[in-house]
Amino acid sequence: MNSLAHVTSPTERNLLVAFFDLTQFARFSRTVDDRELFGFVSDYYELVGACVQQSGGTVVKFMGDAGLAVWPEEMVDRGVLGLKDLKESGDHWLERRGSPCRHVIKAHFGPVICGKIGSRTEKRFDVFGQTVHTAALLNSNGLAITPEVFRKLQRETRKAFKRHTPPVTYIPVEERHRA
Repeated sequence: MNSLAHVTSPTERNLLVAFFDLTQFARFSRTVDDRELFGFVSDYYELVGACVQQSGGTVVKFMGDAGLAVWPEEMVDRGVLGLKDLKESGDHWLERRGSPCRHVIKAHFGPVICGKIGSRTEKRFDVFGQTVHTAALLNSNGLAITPEVFRKLQRETRKAFKRHTPPVTYIPVEERHRA
């Protein structure tokens, strides 16, 4: 289990924060019955959970076809590579399942306030702050990371990304620039 598991009271931490979402999910969901959709989403959550956990991260929450995941500062490289793997292997998984959906993933690095929050009887780990807002509002057509994330990467990991503007983001080398 990673170093975020023990955080219960509000704590400031520097984290890699990533949002992921599926394109065309609303359209796809109208083509299957509710039970089939539930099974599809359940399998998808397991796929995402495996990619995130294997790269040292924590899934903070799922919201329908979207979600939020975080990685401790010492896991930024592994986290970014895990996100790249989620984009690539996840899109292949979606294609094999006959889904037109594809991943949109966006990540930022910086300070957050994290801890357990919720109703009196049901508190869950969550993150808040400008870093979270920046990640959520980042434009992406596939996988995009901010310059703050890019600067945290090791030289070898940086080689997998190229600069994309405006505003400046970094996308996988093999991904096409799109407006």
